[in-house]
Amino acid sequence: MNNFIKRTISGVGFAAIMLAAFLTNKFVFGAVMLFALVVMMWEFLRMTCGKEYKYSQLLSILAGATLFTLVWLFKGFNFPGRLVILAFVPIFLLMINSLYVKDKSRFNKFANLYTAIIYIAVPWSVINFAAFDPEGEFNGILLLSFFAIIWGSDVGAYLFGITLGQKYGKKLFPSISPKKSWIGFWGGLMMAIVISVVLYYTGIFPLTSGRHTFDLIHCIAIAVLLNVAGVYGDLIESQWKRHYDVKDSGNIIPGHGGLLDRFDSALIAVPIGIIYLVAWDVLCL
Repeated sequence: MNNFIKRTISGVGFAAIMLAAFLTNKFVFGAVMLFALVVMMWEFLRMTCGKEYKYSQLLSILAGATLFTLVWLFKGFNFPGRLVILAFVPIFLLMINSLYVKDKSRFNKFANLYTAIIYIAVPWSVINFAAFDPEGEFNGILLLSFFAIIWGSDVGAYLFGITLGQKYGKKLFPSISPKKSWIGFWGGLMMAIVISVVLYYTGIFPLTSGRHTFDLIHCIAIAVLLNVAGVYGDLIESQWKRHYDVKDSGNIIPGHGGLLDRFDSALIAVPIGIIYLVAWDVLCL
């Protein structure tokens, strides 16, 4: 019971912070998302590099934070897009720093410093393109809808998986995540579609910023894409945790684990959703 209460309180607090990020203004959004990025990169590097190369880990996190901040400034404040290239400066410093590392017996871990940037910082920076319109006005409703679908899919997969998937049907990816089942996958997909359709008919989800209107077909397509991409995102993080023999990426959310555990699906799913909308000219960048 104590664990349930702890999970409930921390879950409500986490949801409140995310709602504030999406529904208030671009400053709150930027601060919350930047904090999440730094924590996720720190969790990943702690898992993969441990206490080695601490200075290089800080440079990696700095590079990721710089990239996110520059893209946020570009989308929200008409910051010159050409200056986003400045994000390469801390990456170059990270590369140069590797030359001065004395103990290179575990030098293969340096690859994880670059992986953190590609795996976390790049897709997390892309979410800015869904939070701002071409004029730089902030609107977090699209991102909120994306996350509602992704997390709703997770809940559906868990409920169907725990009740039916453990007894019936085949496992989804037993070599990486033994508890995930195909029944859970289909349950998550159904929940994603239901939530996206509800968002559409309540008037929360439609977009008209491009030349094409966001209709019901797009709504269902987005739900399917976010669900599939989210499952892959979850499996990708599970593979990292399985390799390094850790249960959770962190413990910043009591009873729920780390931020990387909470956003692993979104790191893949949200950029995929944005790419889809841009490709169909529903979302203008």
